[in-house]
Amino acid sequence: MPAKVRTTLYYDAALMAKVEQLAARRGWTKSSVAEAAIASFFSADAAERQEAALSRRLDRLSRQLDRLAWDQTLAVETLALFIRHWLTVTPPAPADQQAAARAKGRERYEAFVEALVRRLASATRLGAEVSRDVDPAAEPAGLSAEEPT
Repeated sequence: MPAKVRTTLYYDAALMAKVEQLAARRGWTKSSVAEAAIASFFSADAAERQEAALSRRLDRLSRQLDRLAWDQTLAVETLALFIRHWLTVTPPAPADQQAAARAKGRERYEAFVEALVRRLASATRLGAEVSRDVDPAAEPAGLSAEEPT
């Protein structure tokens, strides 16, 4: 066995507790745990493991961004369709009814904002409802009514 060099290292208390737990579980010394960790850090496969972990994280982030883009597209298209429909079917109010129409509009807008606040506070999202409306048997992955998107 090659000669070993004695050194003193300082660890965070939480990290040292993990080292002690691992050493006790495997029946190793704390020095052997630290030596194995340092050797792994400098080994060629450590870089590959780090690259693989980074790739997995980037893939997950990419999927999340794709999902956000889809959700944004759905929201924008839904709003655009609603606005087009509303502008097409809503006749202008006569001049003598404009004040009443504005008051009713304010009342409806306040009701809309209250409904929006309730909706955002709940776990149900539009994407989940649209999916259930289109195909009640198929719910997209990661878009359940219980989990906010």
